[in-house]
Amino acid sequence: MKPLSRRRAREIALQVLYSIDANTDVDPKSALAFYFDRFAAEEREEAPDEGEAAPVDDSYVETLVREVSERRAEIDDLLGQLSRNWRVERIARVERTILRMALYELKFRDDIPARVTINEAIELAKRFGASEAPAFVNGLLDSALTTLGIRK
Repeated sequence: MKPLSRRRAREIALQVLYSIDANTDVDPKSALAFYFDRFAAEEREEAPDEGEAAPVDDSYVETLVREVSERRAEIDDLLGQLSRNWRVERIARVERTILRMALYELKFRDDIPARVTINEAIELAKRFGASEAPAFVNGLLDSALTTLGIRK
């Protein structure tokens, strides 16, 4: 049996959290239900043979969306401390969402090495963000490790 894919879980959580950020009247539980009811089934139908890709860690999708949403004010406070020249609401929505997820992992998940979190955030920024997003995300998260005393 293949291990569950946390990389794909982060991609899905990014999309769900982005939709919540864009539509403030949507709550995390509804956004997750919509994703799992609509898109997850379609993805599984379109998926190549089982030998191609690892299955998604659905529980990690749920954890990321729920925890990042519940801790959003605290995470945004950290983000505000890191981005001295930018108000949190001025950071592009994709990059802001990636940074929220990564700061959650850095601050609240001892089971994920910091370098893994930072590398995964950079990969998300490369795939979904603007051309300068990977450097921006990397710089802020590296700063988080030292400036805010977040674990290494």
